[in-house]
Amino acid sequence: MPLPQPNLPEPAHPDVDSMLSRKFGKEIANYFSGSPLNRVSFLRPDHAFLSQALRHPSASFLLFNKLEPLVKSGTELVQVKYTDVQPIIGEDPFSKTEEDTIKDYNSATYLPQIVFLGLDERVEGFVYKDHYKGQPYFAVDVTPKASVTEAAEALIKNLEGQGLAFSKGRMHLSLPAQEAAIYAEARHLLDWNARNPYCGACGYPTLSINAGFKRTCPPRDIAPSVSTPDRPPCATRTGISNLSFPRTDPTVIMAVVSADGQRVLLGRQKRWPEYWYSTLAGFLEPAESVEEAVRREVWEESGIHLGRVVIHSTQPWPYPANLMIGAIGQAIPTGETVHLGHDAELEDAKWFTLDEVREALRIGTSGLGEDAGPEYKPGGLRLPPKTAIANQLMSAVVNGFVSGSPNL
Repeated sequence: MPLPQPNLPEPAHPDVDSMLSRKFGKEIANYFSGSPLNRVSFLRPDHAFLSQALRHPSASFLLFNKLEPLVKSGTELVQVKYTDVQPIIGEDPFSKTEEDTIKDYNSATYLPQIVFLGLDERVEGFVYKDHYKGQPYFAVDVTPKASVTEAAEALIKNLEGQGLAFSKGRMHLSLPAQEAAIYAEARHLLDWNARNPYCGACGYPTLSINAGFKRTCPPRDIAPSVSTPDRPPCATRTGISNLSFPRTDPTVIMAVVSADGQRVLLGRQKRWPEYWYSTLAGFLEPAESVEEAVRREVWEESGIHLGRVVIHSTQPWPYPANLMIGAIGQAIPTGETVHLGHDAELEDAKWFTLDEVREALRIGTSGLGEDAGPEYKPGGLRLPPKTAIANQLMSAVVNGFVSGSPNL
């Protein structure tokens, strides 16, 4: 039986009247966005702040084993305390300043990945410099490896003995909206750090700093196996380098509307369940605007020619590091013939009436691999759940987004 679909996050200040809201309608906040945490990004290099936050009694830690989060059920993340992770991370990994941490870099020493996620300002307790208050949140990689293998295995065994588990599912689309947003930040940063142990400019091992939001190529390595501690010059040490910071890959995803506004183009891949369709999507390429990417991807995958393209909303997608840029595009009158011969990605693409899509949104949504709702009739159109931005794009279209009278 499929887990219930969670509510979407509330957009920022939804009750405040504004000219933009009156003109464009209510803002859409998609799943994996809407985090309750203040990231206070400017404090990440401040090890005095991180040290105090880490050991504060209110601090919460999300644990990941091979990027799989610790959960109590499919709908609840588990938060543990400092005493639980201390045997793995040590007494205080932020006891030295960031500058001294880089100076004393030793590539032979394994450091479990820690990411500071932010402060939940709704919870009183921790206070730093009078201005920054709330419950500190961290993510910790407890994958058994290197020097922490024994401690990590002991912790995992203890947690599993309490009936907890590291979730094997990839999408985690059943978490409450705010938990999902925190999870997305944690997974994105842990995955990025794990994928980038070496410098992209010179190839030497890198060190995670800025509380997990930057990897630096230290100028020295005091590991005993290194013949010369001083490393050669590296371009990443001068100026701001995009090799040192987490990347987010932009992806366009679009609801395609017919020229008369009465139909929606949907496509399906071979691996999807029968009758399951969705909006088209693809990667934004270098030196390409969002609007151009939407038109190119739609034509390459379906042969449809688009005119006007409008950005609707966006969605973080931490698998591994995407930003889904949701758009709605309208076909030109002479460009509505489907042709699948350009790109072999889709098995099928076809037009559906607004009523067909509206009915499928009501009774035929589900995650991949899950059964549709109880009212679904076999053979009917099936669509992604509301936690997917594709669902929100189709909902916007059938509710009047294109006609200029949205009922959102």
